[in-house]
Amino acid sequence: MRFRRILLVVLIVGGFWYFTTHPPRQLVSLLPISGSNSALELTEAHAAPAFDAEEQNNINVYKHVLPSVVNITSTAMKFDFFYGQVPQQGQGSGFILDKAGHVLTNFHVIADANRIEVMLSDKRHYKARIVGYDRVHDLALLQIDAPNLQPVTLADSSSLQVGQKVYAIGNPFGLSGTMTRGIISSIRSIRGPQGAPIEDAIQTDAAINPGNSGGPLLNSRGEVIGINSLIATGGAEQSSGIGFAIPINTAKAVLGDLMRYGRVRRPTLGIVSLGIGPDLANQMGLPVEAGVLVQRVVPGGAADRAGIRGGNEQAYLGNVPIILGGDLIVAIDGQPVTDTADISTILERHHPGDTISVTFYRGHRKHTVQLNLSEGPEVNT
Repeated sequence: MRFRRILLVVLIVGGFWYFTTHPPRQLVSLLPISGSNSALELTEAHAAPAFDAEEQNNINVYKHVLPSVVNITSTAMKFDFFYGQVPQQGQGSGFILDKAGHVLTNFHVIADANRIEVMLSDKRHYKARIVGYDRVHDLALLQIDAPNLQPVTLADSSSLQVGQKVYAIGNPFGLSGTMTRGIISSIRSIRGPQGAPIEDAIQTDAAINPGNSGGPLLNSRGEVIGINSLIATGGAEQSSGIGFAIPINTAKAVLGDLMRYGRVRRPTLGIVSLGIGPDLANQMGLPVEAGVLVQRVVPGGAADRAGIRGGNEQAYLGNVPIILGGDLIVAIDGQPVTDTADISTILERHHPGDTISVTFYRGHRKHTVQLNLSEGPEVNT
């Protein structure tokens, strides 16, 4: 009985295998046959596509500016516990300022670098030297020795408008010659990598990623309006649609010093100050609601020479010690001063040696003096 069952199973399996591998002719005739007697006809364009006006402008900007954008590779020596000093490379972007080979980029692209190499859009490689840098505004000026360079055109960034179309060209994630497009989302003050304020920074939704740093932000005419520098990532090291560029006018203001001195000579009032708001002004019995209180003047500094006085009364603002009784600055060159950021913004437009007018209250009496700006301490060390 058991043998019959085994035999039956063998016959069923064998029959299934035979009929699946040797189908009857009638069944074969019903199956679809590959191939066709009809010709395959494709519809192809008979001419190159016509670009609309916006596409053509995108193409024109890219072709015009690409030869001026460079890829920067910096090599720095880092200490490894097992291997000692080992080279580490970083990448960024930059752009050519003149035919002498000056290249503008971000300071953080070349910070601590032992060797800097610049690659042009035609893949030529050149060793670069640092002419000067500005940590505060995250700018660095390099120079290469190369022929037939094509400089960018610098725009005026003082009249930019939210909604204006912009382009970014650079080397995100090492992908050289990449262009993205967006608009100016806002113009606002931000904190740079060193914590210093950068006034009128350009916020854009054009995709900016690691490697874009130092590259140009362009207007629709292909003119440089900013230097792509920062992104808000929300924790991810990639674009989130919020990028920031340093306005090109800020770079113009320091390029002369970088060329001449290799650093930026910054003007200073020579004071230690404290911003005063309405609440604090009311508690202190001040004659105005806002200003900058001079706590201390630097001996021999600009404010000291102009007769501005610091305070003489020790007090505390929370747990922070402050000095009261000094002059309260309320305007410089006729422009209202309500906090220390206002002073920084005004001084950005001046150089050491410039003369400005400072308006302040001493008690309840208003004064205006002429002040010759001195040079601030070295910030690039």
